[in-house]
Amino acid sequence: MARRNWIKNVLAIEPGRSFTHLPSDRWARVRCKPIPAAARVFVFAFLLCLGSAPGWTQQKDQQPQQKNQPQQKKSQQPQQKNQQQQPKGQQEQQNDKQQMRGLDEQIQEIKSDVLGISQELNRLEEKLLYPSGTQVAIFIAMAKGDPMRLDAVRLKIDGQLAAHYIYSFKELEALRKGGVQRIYVGNVATGDHQLEVLVDGKLEGGADFSRTGNFAFRKEVKPKLVGLTLAGPNSSNPIALGEW
Repeated sequence: MARRNWIKNVLAIEPGRSFTHLPSDRWARVRCKPIPAAARVFVFAFLLCLGSAPGWTQQKDQQPQQKNQPQQKKSQQPQQKNQQQQPKGQQEQQNDKQQMRGLDEQIQEIKSDVLGISQELNRLEEKLLYPSGTQVAIFIAMAKGDPMRLDAVRLKIDGQLAAHYIYSFKELEALRKGGVQRIYVGNVATGDHQLEVLVDGKLEGGADFSRTGNFAFRKEVKPKLVGLTLAGPNSSNPIALGEW
């Protein structure tokens, strides 16, 4: 329904005519014509443009933000990777250390096993090479507190050279601290035998010292262990023979 407006004391325009003045003492009825369709379309389009302009600006503002967000995500990804790589690297280092410790323990166990096997082999070799019925072993020791410096010892059994040994400084220190050296292991027949011992050394002043001792020993049907205790010229018995 068309809407009617009542206007009092105003100018009215009639189509195709000039201005007319409505008398003040009368009421005039003016009917408004409808707005053309083209004008309506234009106004509607204008309103749409006004309404869409803020949204378009907001979209433009959001697009750079959305572009920056992938960059931030990309920048965060290497950090996360580095954070993940650091614990992994630490775990790998700990695993490597544990593996190295395990390998060291295994190597030590293998070494101890090898040493034990070598000792057993040496014993078996001695039993095969030097049976108990013919085995003779000679040991060297030094008298306690003797200042002589031992250089070399030479042994002869029944006139044949059995051993000749030259001592180093460390070996001499070991003998002075109570160590014992097995200088000879061999085979001799049962019965009586002659042992000749030649000792070379130096005294405290640097003078050379040499002593020779001849001893007799008897070999029974069992291993024979002979011990020689050496001392300087100030001792009453520079070369002492004993059975061990």
